[in-house]
Amino acid sequence: MTNTVTTIWKENMLFESDNPSGDTIYMDAPDEGNENRGLRPKAMMLSSLAGCSGLDVISLLKKMRADVSDFKMIVHGELTDEHPKYYHKVSVEYHFYGNDLQEEKINKVVTLSVDKYCGVMEMFRQFAKVTTEVYLHKQ
Repeated sequence: MTNTVTTIWKENMLFESDNPSGDTIYMDAPDEGNENRGLRPKAMMLSSLAGCSGLDVISLLKKMRADVSDFKMIVHGELTDEHPKYYHKVSVEYHFYGNDLQEEKINKVVTLSVDKYCGVMEMFRQFAKVTTEVYLHKQ
């Protein structure tokens, strides 16, 4: 399967990029003329990592009938000092909220996402040390 996106320079440091789903995003960079009208490309990589793993986690939780009232991920990426700057350390925090959290099932679905299903996680492992942590918050 091949995905194709088209990215068009709009003005100053603003680019518009499509997605195979048909949606459009804007990317911008901190520079002279920057109007903060888009997302930062490197930060979007962290969002892609969270989105990929998050989709796995929610899908697997539903299949296992493990209810959570809320779920969020926080991803920290540390860039190298030298150019080309890339993420060499990444940590992913999985935060689950609910009254009756099923810890065993939650840990299992996160492990399945991290080790088996999330292709973006695997891509990150090719260039970064990736760590994960699960947090359960009882409400």
